[in-house]
Amino acid sequence: MAKATWQGKLLAETDQYQTVEGNIYFPPESVKWEYLTEGDRQYTCPWKGKARYYDITVGGATSQNAAWNYPEPKEAASYIKGYVAFGDGVQVEV
Repeated sequence: MAKATWQGKLLAETDQYQTVEGNIYFPPESVKWEYLTEGDRQYTCPWKGKARYYDITVGGATSQNAAWNYPEPKEAASYIKGYVAFGDGVQVEV
């Protein structure tokens, strides 16, 4: 089981995660989307493709661009399509 928390709130929890480059990727249906809004960071990974970033807001606190996914990944990363990873202070436990 993997779970992601920030500011005391559960952001995602699943036993169907993927690990890529040391990051845990959560399936989209396991993510509490009410805490995420689209961020402004842009990044393209050479083998995964273009990432979409999300800000996380809990209560009055916001962590900008602290989550990301690959909505249309390259073929090599197709198995994480839509899966969400967390960084920037989010606690991820497996």
